[in-house]
Amino acid sequence: MQVQDLMTHPAVTCRPSDSLDRAARLMYQNDYGAIPVVYDDGRLAGIITDRDIAIAAHIRGGSLRSISVSSAMTKDIIACAPDESIRDIEHLMSSKQIRRVPVVDDSDRPMGMLSLNDIARNAISDESQQAEVALTLASICQPGVRRRRVPTVRQKRVVITHPK
Repeated sequence: MQVQDLMTHPAVTCRPSDSLDRAARLMYQNDYGAIPVVYDDGRLAGIITDRDIAIAAHIRGGSLRSISVSSAMTKDIIACAPDESIRDIEHLMSSKQIRRVPVVDDSDRPMGMLSLNDIARNAISDESQQAEVALTLASICQPGVRRRRVPTVRQKRVVITHPK
């Protein structure tokens, strides 16, 4: 099975200059926990999660309207191609302790998102997949590991690293 078979699409995105309020509203309206952040030309710039928003709001103490997405987003991200295998991306999620991976086209423009939830919902009817999903979740949830999104490059996977 390939990423394109399970990914949520189309991608709902925001821009680095948008406020955290706008990003939070997009997440709420679409029931997403993360959305890709794109440059004006549509290329992937980063990812913002509901957790990023909550922590930025707490630390800064200001209104979400006054905090930019660029100040809270993750800039070093892992993205995948739609034709990569679900198994490969599941192993990637496990090893990097990430729950969501943007799916991009050949020009690094988001097409959708693949989440551990997408994989889990698909595994309901297959016991061998259920065990794999459980192992992936257990690996992602290991305490004490700082979650950096800086992977090694494999196959068609896109690694986008921006200077801080």
